Amino acid sequence: METTSPPVRNLPHEAALIVNVHSRRGEALFKDAKARLEEAGLRLIAAHAVKEPERLQETVRRAIADGAPMVIVGGGDGSLSGTVDELVGKDCVFGVLPLGTANSFARTLGIPLDLEGAVAVISGGRRRRIDLGMIDRDYFVNAASLGLSPRIGETVPHKLKRYLGRIGYLLWAVKCSIGFRAFRLMLDDGIRQRSMWATEVRILNGPYHGGVELSDQADVDTGEIVIQAVVGRSHARLAWDWYAKFFKLRDRDAQTEEFRGKAFRIETAPPQSISIDGEVLAKTPAMVKIAAGAVDVAVP
Repeated sequence: METTSPPVRNLPHEAALIVNVHSRRGEALFKDAKARLEEAGLRLIAAHAVKEPERLQETVRRAIADGAPMVIVGGGDGSLSGTVDELVGKDCVFGVLPLGTANSFARTLGIPLDLEGAVAVISGGRRRRIDLGMIDRDYFVNAASLGLSPRIGETVPHKLKRYLGRIGYLLWAVKCSIGFRAFRLMLDDGIRQRSMWATEVRILNGPYHGGVELSDQADVDTGEIVIQAVVGRSHARLAWDWYAKFFKLRDRDAQTEEFRGKAFRIETAPPQSISIDGEVLAKTPAMVKIAAGAVDVAVP
């Protein structure tokens, strides 16, 4: 039997541009992005430089309501995750301008991290239907985590994050690890219950978290969410796991266990904060699941 690939759907030639100018590079690049998109042949029916991140979601909602066939969001993973809820169930393409620190979502989609390359994707790429992850009722684009990462995200000074990028995160992680303790993790997928000690848990809709490739199993079109736990109670094992994954060592998966499925209930003792694409927005216990084929994005 012959199989046929799904037809390639072209990207719209009109869009609304919404940039978080509070992000690491947003303010400097907003005008440049606007000019480059127009030079590439896109008609921008609206362009907003948003200084207050809490207004991003409202601005995206208004652009979709006004009929924008594509909404281009410029910012970090938190900005993208905080606005993608508005596109679920809408016939509107999500365009990504990676202007953050780690840009994990752009890495997952294969979008270049430089402005020229990202604009080329938005103006001349294709539409791709992808999954989103969910923590309770909150959609996210790439990854959530609990353990040491949320502690870092909650306390990292903005200037350290802004000017030193991933190196700043690393320095702050060393400081935050002092006094941090392992926790008991309980996972229930409706069929089996598992319990283990862990120092960090990653909830992955894509392979990247913090700009580092963490999993060979997670991707945005598998129809499953991946739970990756750094098992045991040792801080050294957690540090080695990040080191091994950052440098892609042969034994980089030795410290972790992975679980795949459509939905999990996560509990911890004691309760843990949950960082969703870099923003601390939830706590355990929580329901984690996949939203298959939730949105269209612009990809190479």
